[in-house]
This record gives sequence, structure tokens and C-alpha cells, in this order.
Amino acid sequence: MTLLHLASVTRTVLPPDQPALTILNGVDLDVEEDDRISVVGRSGSGKSTLLNLLGLLDTPTSGVLEFAGKPVKQYSSRERDRVRGREIGFVFQQFNLLPGRTALENVIMPLLYAEGRQFWRRRAIAAEMLEEVGLGHRLESLPDRLSGGEQQRVAIARSLVRGPRLILADEPTGALDLDTGQSVMELIDEVATRTRAALVVITHDPAIAERSRDHYRLDHGVLTRAEAS
Repeated sequence: MTLLHLASVTRTVLPPDQPALTILNGVDLDVEEDDRISVVGRSGSGKSTLLNLLGLLDTPTSGVLEFAGKPVKQYSSRERDRVRGREIGFVFQQFNLLPGRTALENVIMPLLYAEGRQFWRRRAIAAEMLEEVGLGHRLESLPDRLSGGEQQRVAIARSLVRGPRLILADEPTGALDLDTGQSVMELIDEVATRTRAALVVITHDPAIAERSRDHYRLDHGVLTRAEAS
């Protein structure tokens, strides 16, 4: 099933007192269930803008953007928020953990917006997710008592605790050393494989990109397919 479909997508902004600036130009991309996709680009190439579109945080200026077969422009803002919270998990370079909350409380946060069984079992579900990422013994630890790799694992658990169909990883190892970064990517791959979620990794690191099956390059807002090295 096609989760995301982009056809001739552009994104243009209007800076104050300046000409229109085209950040993305004619982007075509299909993301299927269980896909493993990497997008490599330098700073300023449009990666963050593309991530915002893939994550339904923004809408294109022109072109077609569909999620699960429905044009995103047909969603209300509230519907987009609901779909994003339920179907999309984000893993960022910065961990963005709440400093005064334990690892368990951080992972519980997305489940506060869930319904039914997920909501009522939120504490047990969060604990199971932390166990799965190897932090079952750190449930009550605050972020400042965790290493960088442990903090990223908490962030991954929080991102995936609702079982999203699409995982978007934005420079997920950028704040980690090489060995820890590799173990974090292995963890993300394992969870995505178990849940059959699609995984899109946006990075500037060719070594991280090589882990994917399908490779793309973003340069000056133009997305092209690339061969694995």
C-alpha cells in the first residue's frame, strides 16, 4: 500500500521584501509500506522542508501530496494533526526529552492522545516499549541521568510507542558517536521491520544512507534517485 505519494510537488516561500524563494521543485516520491528510503542532501538543500511535507507538518505550494490515498489538501488542520499523531513517528537529531520527566513519563506522552485500550494501558505499553529498546531498567531515570545513546533510545521509544506506519528519521545519529549511532540505526531498523513500518531517513551521512534499500539525493530542491555506493 502506498503511504505517501508526491507528484510534481513544489514549496515556495515569500521572504519579506524579497522575490519568491523556491525550496522544493518538482518533487516526485512514493513511499510504500515496509520501504527503506534514504534522502541525502547538504545543508540548505531543502531536507527540512521535505521532512515537514512528508510528516504532514506543512502543505505544498503546488503539486499532489497524498497520505494513504487521500489528498492532504482535503484534510482539515485537526485531521492532519490526528493522522500525524497516530500514523507517523519522528526521530530527530535532538532528543527533545522533557527534562523534568522520567524516561517512562516521556514515552507515555504520545499515548495521552490515544484512545481506548492504548490510552488505558498507556503506562504498561510505554514500559514495554522501553524494555524493547533495552531500557527496561531505566524507567524512572531523568534525562540528565542518561547517556546520549540512552536519551536517543528514549526518544525512539516515544516516537514509536503508538505503532506508526511511517517513521521519519531526521539526522537521527547526528548527536551521537559512531558506534552509538550505528547501534541506534540498527534499533530503528529492527523496530521498523517488526512493525512493517516504512522508514525514511534524511541525512548528510552516506554511511547511514547506505543502510536503506532505496536512495535519493536532494540538491537545490530537486530530488533524484541515486544508486547505492
